[in-house]
Amino acid sequence: QVQLVESGGGLVQAGDSLRLSCAASGLTFSNSAMGWFRQTPGKEREFVAALRRNGGSTHYDDSVRGRFTISRDGAKNTFYLAMNNLKPEDSAVYYCAVGYGVILSSIRRKLSYEYWGQGTQVTVSS
Repeated sequence: QVQLVESGGGLVQAGDSLRLSCAASGLTFSNSAMGWFRQTPGKEREFVAALRRNGGSTHYDDSVRGRFTISRDGAKNTFYLAMNNLKPEDSAVYYCAVGYGVILSSIRRKLSYEYWGQGTQVTVSS
């Protein structure tokens, strides 16, 4: 049974930092892409960051590049999203996701990911 469990969300002030974790069970990261997406009420779920296991390339939305960092710990079967200098517009439910055989041109697409976590709320106050 595949399970992705996010943790680390919370309420912080603008300029603060958080680190989200996504603990995976029932799957491996071999040949995978690991992604973070976020969603606010009434809006589509949007891409935030991704990491390709093969090659280790990272990809970021322009709105978070330079502030967020995606990484993984293979020994713990967990990947992370370190978020620095948070802004109120970063407030959302954050979802982690894992996909297999994801080609580079599709790494930002939700449909490229088969497995999803339940989401964790991040709220940034001004």
